Amino acid sequence: MALELYLDLYSQPCRSVYMFAKKNNIKFDFKKMSLFGGEQYGEEFGKVNLVRKAPAMRDGDFCMGESIAIMTYLAQKFHTPDHWYPADLQKRARVNEYLSWQHTAVRMHGSKVFWLRVFIPKLLGDDVPKDKMTAALEELDGSLKLIEEKFLEDRPFIAGNEISLADVVAIVEIMQPVGSGLDVFASRPKLSAWKERVRAALGPELFDEAHQIILNAKEMADNMDISVLQPFKPKLLRLFL
Repeated sequence: MALELYLDLYSQPCRSVYMFAKKNNIKFDFKKMSLFGGEQYGEEFGKVNLVRKAPAMRDGDFCMGESIAIMTYLAQKFHTPDHWYPADLQKRARVNEYLSWQHTAVRMHGSKVFWLRVFIPKLLGDDVPKDKMTAALEELDGSLKLIEEKFLEDRPFIAGNEISLADVVAIVEIMQPVGSGLDVFASRPKLSAWKERVRAALGPELFDEAHQIILNAKEMADNMDISVLQPFKPKLLRLFL
């Protein structure tokens, strides 16, 4: 049975898995999902990931979720070049440090800004309160400063001179608010230069392909039937407001 990856490229973790697998020529059956369409709640997907979140992977009889776990599994199974998940103790520790930090920092803050700028106004039928937006932007700014000052410092990439899993996970999260029309790189030349190095290392064509869907998010939101989000409205408002 071919390796199967269940992905929706609107999702940041799904994009990281997709780009990593594609860049390393790992052959997989791309099982496209629509999280907005609720496909994660289908009976078949529940057999792959009982948590009902994407990404998910099926490798023969072995199934798992969680993007970082999937990428480290693929890196070790397919013996990808060492720089992705270095054998060197301290370089790997740098990668693991970033991967451990990002869940409740840049991911949370980037996602919040994205939802507040793209979908929450549609659910509310009105603009997001200014104080909520200001606070969300300040939280995102704090995370981006930490990426520059702590995780990058003066290195080309997070773990050193070559791209790693940490950079792939970082870039997809930072691109999420960009999909809302917010240019987070405009006043951050250091972050912007890093982004261009990551794009070049992954390959511009692959990078642009993976992010095309999120960069069209505002257009999609303008044209979507907002009723598909109504069942999730109470949860979304609790999360983001």
